[in-house]
Amino acid sequence: MGQYEHHVFVCTLGKTCLADGSEKVFKHLKEAAKDAGLKGRVRINQAGCLNQCGHGPMVVVYPEDVWYCGVDVRGADRILKQHIVGGTPVDELRYVAPPGDNKLKKD
Repeated sequence: MGQYEHHVFVCTLGKTCLADGSEKVFKHLKEAAKDAGLKGRVRINQAGCLNQCGHGPMVVVYPEDVWYCGVDVRGADRILKQHIVGGTPVDELRYVAPPGDNKLKKD
């Protein structure tokens, strides 16, 4: 196992995630993990653009390599409780896409 049981990345850059509230999701996840007593076991980081613009806010959980899309504060709570603490990914928020860039085209 690596240094942390889970390493969580929240996209807080790019063209759409920040505008969709990813900074709020990041701050909430970080505080909620601390409140849950996970400090030192779980690392929550801001990430640069994950090249999935238009699907965010995006959250990625490692080591499982589970990607989530459209995450709001309520979804962040579910990810923390169900996936990070409980070990079961949140299927309703999972993002499954082909490898590489999957940006939505703007009209």
